[in-house]
Amino acid sequence: QVQLVESGGGLVQAGDSLRLSCAASGLTFSSYAMGWFRQAPGKEREFVVGIGWSGLTYYTDSVKGRFTISRDSAKNTVYLQMNSLKPEDTAVYYCAGGWRPYASGSDYLAQGDEYSYWGQGTQVTVSS
Repeated sequence: QVQLVESGGGLVQAGDSLRLSCAASGLTFSSYAMGWFRQAPGKEREFVVGIGWSGLTYYTDSVKGRFTISRDSAKNTVYLQMNSLKPEDTAVYYCAGGWRPYASGSDYLAQGDEYSYWGQGTQVTVSS
């Protein structure tokens, strides 16, 4: 049984930092692409950042230079370091995993359909 469990969300002020974690179990972590998506109230879910099995990454433009994704295969965990947070980053953040051991490039990481498994989400609230 595959499980993705996010943690690390919270309430912070604009300009602060947070680090989200996503612990994965029940899957061969090294063969999975992992991604972070978010959904703000009244808005559709949107892609934030993804990381392939090889470590290639793909970021949405609004977080480039502020957010960093990383993965630790020894811990089966993917991290999202979020710096210089803005009120518009407020959302529920979801971790996602997709079995993509042969994928090349990184554009596919932005497609929600590429991910089969999703976490329950963690709330990030940034006050102005």
